[in-house]
Amino acid sequence: MTNASSIATFLLLGFSDTHEQNIMYFFLLLLIYLVVLMANFLIMSAVFLEQKLHTPMYFFLVNLSVVDLGSISVTIPKAMINSFLHTRDISYSGCVVQVFSLVFFLISDLFLLTGMAYDRYVAICDPLHYETVMNIKVCIQLAASAWIAGLLYSALHTSSTFAITFCSNIINQFFCEIPQLLKISCDNMYLIEVGVIVFSIFIVFPCFGFIVVSYVQIFKTVLRIPTTHGRSKAFSTCLPHLIVVSLFIGTGSIAYLKPVSGSSSEVDVIVTVLYSVVPPLMNPIIYTMRNRDIKKALWKMLACGISSGYQGSSFIFTFMSSLVRPIFKIHS
Repeated sequence: MTNASSIATFLLLGFSDTHEQNIMYFFLLLLIYLVVLMANFLIMSAVFLEQKLHTPMYFFLVNLSVVDLGSISVTIPKAMINSFLHTRDISYSGCVVQVFSLVFFLISDLFLLTGMAYDRYVAICDPLHYETVMNIKVCIQLAASAWIAGLLYSALHTSSTFAITFCSNIINQFFCEIPQLLKISCDNMYLIEVGVIVFSIFIVFPCFGFIVVSYVQIFKTVLRIPTTHGRSKAFSTCLPHLIVVSLFIGTGSIAYLKPVSGSSSEVDVIVTVLYSVVPPLMNPIIYTMRNRDIKKALWKMLACGISSGYQGSSFIFTFMSSLVRPIFKIHS
């Protein structure tokens, strides 16, 4: 393979050499994917149906759920198919779509987390002006900026990545990832790595710096709250977000900002799972376990579903009884 135009198919990293173990990985990935789908759809449904949750914080949480669903749908389904069919291949165009989509969702995720940090900063440090500052127009602008930034960065990064020439079509990852594509490049790796790192730093560190400064101010304000209940409520809304930010930015920075030439495949896979699979899996758990409003909305939605099911069963029973009763009367 001397150049990109001659590559029609890339070979991804397989989880195992035996078909039986690949079937086991298929069911594990299926379980993870179903859990992420169900959890995020429950959160979105709870926010849409519960009037009390129509606030900026939960508006951003819904956007975060969409990002989680999108990012994990880029990687897991293809890995499931390859595991089930005991194959490793992905088409060139499929690889381009994976890279574009994953970078799009990751950068959108980063900007959404930054917007959520700003929302928590205003809510806790300037609560009297919260409704004025975080109005619906501002929330839409922040969310739209996150999606647009993800789109532009993804388009630029994907086009530059696939403009290089490849000496091999073997990718040591279970999906198409930019650092692994750079490893099989025939071009000057030093210039490519420096370009990727510098450009990524201009995106990641301003957002990370803003988040850190916001939370320093938040914790200063929280520690001045006189009541224990007030401090507990403030921490319960901030700590989940801080955990998500630390996990996502920490592992993502390791994956994309470290030199790609000096790392083993096992380490790369572990780091990739930590930033691409674990956050979408943990986000719904963290936000529901630490958020009373979400838990109340979910219990309410569950209760309504059980009640609707009971009413539906009663209707069916009454309807069937009305059909059967005349038959018994005729025979009697």
